[in-house]
Amino acid sequence: MTVPAAAGAAVRRLHDAPLPPWPGRSLDEIASRLDDECEWLVTNGVLPIDLITRNRQVAEAALRPWTSVFTHGDLQIAHVFVDGDEITGVVDWSEAGRGDALYDLASLTLGHERHLGDVVAGYGTEVDLDVIRAWWSVRSLLAIRWLVEHDFDPFSPGCEVDVLRSRL
Repeated sequence: MTVPAAAGAAVRRLHDAPLPPWPGRSLDEIASRLDDECEWLVTNGVLPIDLITRNRQVAEAALRPWTSVFTHGDLQIAHVFVDGDEITGVVDWSEAGRGDALYDLASLTLGHERHLGDVVAGYGTEVDLDVIRAWWSVRSLLAIRWLVEHDFDPFSPGCEVDVLRSRL
């Protein structure tokens, strides 16, 4: 099994676990925050308006009702430890809670679209790839301000701005 497939299988085990007692983010909360971040990006001239508008449209596919599962909430590849082909650990559970399984899969593959097929194969159940791609837009639009304010560069190759551009 490849590392991406093993990661997909590990994510599936998490999603099959009992729901935590605390709630996750609501659809309304995510949509409101997304609107606020898009407005900030436009107001501050961070990105071209057409790029923001197109990705906000793409993001709509993620903003639909889902069956909640136990999600990591910030399952980026930097939070997954690997030894050979084996997943040995996952860190930073600060955003764990109830949520959309496809958000975790999107977070794990953000900027690594070439691994999406293997991750989904390891996950072992059919998923809506358009919704995963929509979560890429959501996550990227939500992250840019934080990255800029904390001296990270969302314009680096393969990062959030490239992900948004790939949705055009």
